[in-house]
Amino acid sequence: MDGHPSLRERKKQRTYQAISDAAIALFLEQGFDQVSVAEIAAAAMVSKPTLFRYFPTKEDLALYRFADHEGEASRVVRDRAPEQSPLQALHAHFRAGLDRRDPVTGLCDDSEVLAFHRLLYGTPSLVARLYAYTTRSEEALARTLYEAAHAPEATPHRADAPSADTPPADVPSAEEAPADAHGPGAGAAPGPLGAPGLPGAGAGLPGPGEPTRLEALTARLTASQVIAAQRILALDNWRRIADGESADEVYPSAVTAADHAFSVLGSHL
Repeated sequence: MDGHPSLRERKKQRTYQAISDAAIALFLEQGFDQVSVAEIAAAAMVSKPTLFRYFPTKEDLALYRFADHEGEASRVVRDRAPEQSPLQALHAHFRAGLDRRDPVTGLCDDSEVLAFHRLLYGTPSLVARLYAYTTRSEEALARTLYEAAHAPEATPHRADAPSADTPPADVPSAEEAPADAHGPGAGAAPGPLGAPGLPGAGAGLPGPGEPTRLEALTARLTASQVIAAQRILALDNWRRIADGESADEVYPSAVTAADHAFSVLGSHL
């Protein structure tokens, strides 16, 4: 195996792209709710059963452009450089997206991208369906963070809260909490972003299986905060551009906002 997709896989991806492109063109021209699946199938020159084999729902036809980004945060953490913490890698990746005006960061003033974003954010069913993509991204990132924390070569990164010019600190694992933090009658230890953590069983001490369960919960909470931060940053960038600012005008403050967001994450996670 040479790592390259097979001819069959390339054909499949081209079909996905062709059907989605035909659907989006119709959605932009007529509106999402005004276009039927039959019209999309005819425009893409496929049958309705074929269309549904590729796209289970009408909303998925519009959101195909997000498919490649669904597990992106997880891939960034998994493929990071040895000297990078997960949060540093995610920060650097988002900053690189801003630099190249990646539409997923919201910092893109291409007319077609703006039209697509207006379609997306102006259609409640698409926004609702996008939530499912976000949830799967969180789950994938949480699994990768948990695995990274338990890798044999993993070592804790301890750092003070970074400034906007300093890469964020690592996501700490549950083991980093002081062992005596949960004495009898003690309150729950702080969790991600300062939220109360969950006390263990029996006089404030972890019960059987509790460390693993709480570590998995910590990874999920961490992932949800990271994905939420990226979504909020992208939405803020898009809204400013939709209001008439250019990507170049928004860029400096978008970088500052991204650095601040990851600094906040780094100081609490």
